Amino acid sequence: MEEAAPNYFLIIGGVLFVMLNVAAALIWVERRLLALFQDRYGPNRAGPFGLLIVAADSIKLFFKQDWVPPFADKPVFVLAPAIVVVTVLMSFVVIPFAPGVIVADLNIGLLFFLAMSSMGAYSIILGGWSSNNKYSLLGAMRGAAQMISYEVFMGLSLMGVVLLSGSFSLREIVEAQRGLWFFIPQFLGFVIFFIAGIAETHRLPFDIPEAESELIAGFHSEYSGMKFGMFFIGEYMGITLISCMLVTLYFGGWLGPEFLPPIVWFILKTLFFLCVFILLRASMPRPRYDQLMEYGWKVLLPLTLLNLMVTAAVVLWREG
Repeated sequence: MEEAAPNYFLIIGGVLFVMLNVAAALIWVERRLLALFQDRYGPNRAGPFGLLIVAADSIKLFFKQDWVPPFADKPVFVLAPAIVVVTVLMSFVVIPFAPGVIVADLNIGLLFFLAMSSMGAYSIILGGWSSNNKYSLLGAMRGAAQMISYEVFMGLSLMGVVLLSGSFSLREIVEAQRGLWFFIPQFLGFVIFFIAGIAETHRLPFDIPEAESELIAGFHSEYSGMKFGMFFIGEYMGITLISCMLVTLYFGGWLGPEFLPPIVWFILKTLFFLCVFILLRASMPRPRYDQLMEYGWKVLLPLTLLNLMVTAAVVLWREG
């Protein structure tokens, strides 16, 4: 046990360091890719290839006035941005990045991920409510309804993977894909989980909680400085988390040809889905709020239940 302890703390420190820096790096990556997709210039002045734009943004946020409105509920107002960062970081605890590279191999890892991602809704609700601003409250209510609704479809879409692997452990789910990645037998579940993941992270085209054109800046209208920045750090870590989960659950996790190390395969697959998230922002329009909710309950829910029933029937038929 004494020999394993340093490796354990090294894994924890590595995961924290990488994930917090990925959130910062994605700011630059997103701007460069959006420029490429939309045929325009991206950041190209601050440093080589505009790399120092991340440092400029960070310095700007650190030195902006950290203002708390006098009419806000101060303790809750300050706590709300931290909730989203903490809950997303907690979700990374159960993700197996490579054989032996995992913080905690829980036998209920999938349920732990769903629990932590659900807690992220509190950040939006409390941030909008504590601001004591009607626009912030409207944005928070819309965001809460969206996240809670799509959490239902996200959880149900994963049950097909659980049936095929026979486990809630993410490591065992990856091991079960050695013969066939689950995105082939569970293609419908993969699509539903991906759509629900976009809604959970409230990224375009499902950025209804913010919706600048209708709600100023939505639930974070009254935020400034690093508290404002923490919401965006949480958002970028959220899309990284969903990308990691897509790779783990449907694309074999670290599995791949042996000419590259397992963790490199995991990183390459995750980067692909991060690019897809950014491409969606560059190309998709935002639906109306009623269209978003109708699409979820009238289309995704029946498809999710259909996928679950068909998968269960096939598993029972193969076993019988």
